[in-house]
Amino acid sequence: MLAGQPNVGKSSLLNRLAGDDLAIVTAVAGTTRDALRSTIQIEGIPLHIIDTAGLRETEDEVEKIGIERSWREIERADVVLLLVDARSGVGAADREILARLPERLKRVTVYNKIDLSGAPAERHDEADGVAISLSAKANQGIELLRTELLRIAGWHPAEDVFIARERHLRALAGAQEHIAAASRVVRSELPALELFAEELRLAQQALGEITGEFSADDLLGVIFSRFCIGK
Repeated sequence: MLAGQPNVGKSSLLNRLAGDDLAIVTAVAGTTRDALRSTIQIEGIPLHIIDTAGLRETEDEVEKIGIERSWREIERADVVLLLVDARSGVGAADREILARLPERLKRVTVYNKIDLSGAPAERHDEADGVAISLSAKANQGIELLRTELLRIAGWHPAEDVFIARERHLRALAGAQEHIAAASRVVRSELPALELFAEELRLAQQALGEITGEFSADDLLGVIFSRFCIGK
């Protein structure tokens, strides 16, 4: 969960973590009016990130609704990233936000815009938790934040260890069987290209259970474009 006052860079940080321009970024305070969700992956670990409206007092009715929804999202969150401007640090308004956060909620204070303050990218401990100094716009210190999020999620790197789901292993074994069958068809005295194509399709289908990047129609299109197979 990304939280903080308007114009501290929440949307910019969401875009940087997601690797895409998901949120509109302008210099106008209150641009984000509603929660914006995205799922990112760090070292294969899926993390759900929510960008929220800037938390402040306002007379704008639409912005008020967005802020109320932001607080409801914060109540349900596991971790909150409180963004503050690195040039001014944690001010009275930020302390009011901190005081309202649920006690059980894990928090990381993110000092954004170090490209303007001149501070270095770093991780350090504070009295009320961990702090990360970074610049979402200049892409400085983002890896420090990713590492901290993995630590909070309980992920630990393991050297020379590949962890695969059982479903993935079954899919790989199935793909290997179909590729071996396709190889046997090609090596036969009268190779049946339609059987060869079918075995490759089944192999692709097994791999597609893992990647989902290449459909069966795509594969058959490539095969039929290269071979003349009669009906």
